[in-house]
Amino acid sequence: MNVDSKVSKYSNKNKKILCESANIRRKIIKNEKFTNDSDHIDSEYEDVLEKKYVKELAEKHQEGTKKVPKFLSSAIKGLPERWKNWVVRLVFAIIMISAFCVLIAGGPLALMGLVIAIQVKCFQEIMQVGFHVYRVDEIPWFRQLTWYLLCISNYFFYGEYLFDFVGQPLNRIESLQFLIKSHRFISYCLYLIGFTVFVMLLVKKYKTRQFHLFAWAHVAILITVMQSYLLIRNIFDGLIWFITPSLMIIMNDIMAYVFGFFFGRTPLIKLSPKKTWEGYLGGGIATVLFGLILSYFLSLYPYFTCPVDYSEDANRIVIIDCTPGYLYQTQEFKITIGNFESIFNIQPFVLHSFSLSIFSSVIGPFGGFFASGFKRAFNIKDFGDSIPGHGGIMDRFDCHVLMATFVYVYISSFIREVSPQKILTQIYYLKPEDQLSFYYQLENLLTSQNLLNLQ
Repeated sequence: MNVDSKVSKYSNKNKKILCESANIRRKIIKNEKFTNDSDHIDSEYEDVLEKKYVKELAEKHQEGTKKVPKFLSSAIKGLPERWKNWVVRLVFAIIMISAFCVLIAGGPLALMGLVIAIQVKCFQEIMQVGFHVYRVDEIPWFRQLTWYLLCISNYFFYGEYLFDFVGQPLNRIESLQFLIKSHRFISYCLYLIGFTVFVMLLVKKYKTRQFHLFAWAHVAILITVMQSYLLIRNIFDGLIWFITPSLMIIMNDIMAYVFGFFFGRTPLIKLSPKKTWEGYLGGGIATVLFGLILSYFLSLYPYFTCPVDYSEDANRIVIIDCTPGYLYQTQEFKITIGNFESIFNIQPFVLHSFSLSIFSSVIGPFGGFFASGFKRAFNIKDFGDSIPGHGGIMDRFDCHVLMATFVYVYISSFIREVSPQKILTQIYYLKPEDQLSFYYQLENLLTSQNLLNLQ
């Protein structure tokens, strides 16, 4: 059997690995029990080669947890390695939280911009791992195709929601009516173009890798675009529904690290050996207490509680002026257990925040465990090195993925009411005679309820 001809079909980028793999394969061939089983030999050979490739990927992949910026390197030079990482994480945690507070002061548009920026960077980091694993450099135009899929996914999700809120003024522009009414059809056609291009790019030599990476891109879009879309939906219900869950996750992450660093003794999960029960429980208790206090203070300010909407006067998305609703006004609650009775006053949102804090403490960390399992599958520690001491952007926001979905489902199930803007936008799509019929039916209903003065 010609071993060299088998080796030549692989990329010359990793010659050292190829030579080692070829030597191993020769040893396999010499083994008597494999002498007549060439298929098994090929399988063993390819497994060895793949393991070598993944190992080299792990060695070359940049890790942010080990990265120390120049302005800190001299200050922490004499510290033990464990404390160096602690100081770097602390400094950049303060920087990130401070930047987040500045963006909160910047209003809803600044926070939406932050969400989009995080989405794009997380997608890039997830796809970068896939590009390395499936050696995308050998596949023409595949990077461009994945970014195209990201763009049309954003166009579909955000376009649909934007048209619901800004549909009234846009409907007055005749040239845009087709774009609004046919948004889903246009989005689907754009996806079909990407799908067709993918099929046309299929190459016999790389088709398995191409299909794997195509599926990888769809999963990355599900994780990043869908969650960022839900986060922005939550912002429109009031900044409090975005800020409170986000800070709960941040607090849980910080306190779990602190408790684990100082008191951690008992391993929690094999996927992430450094995670401990002490950190998990300590972070959970701290998060619940923090969530109750934070939600109480944020409920006092209309800036956080009033919904976000499009203002025709300002011609942009703003926090509308409103009187705080039932959720944010102090209410009287009574607890009766047998002969015991207790009455207390509190804002209902604080009670809702208790549910959010329990989820962020008990279930939220499993987003991080999932990400840890994913990284360990490819022998890498971080998704990137964007944030010194922490890793990549995805390393910091893995737990937010689960939290964003939970908050959206929670609001939809227990909080959100029907949106007048969405109903009005749908009325604009009706035929004139149907709009007139709707008007008369609504008039009759309001008259029967004595809500109209018809004098």
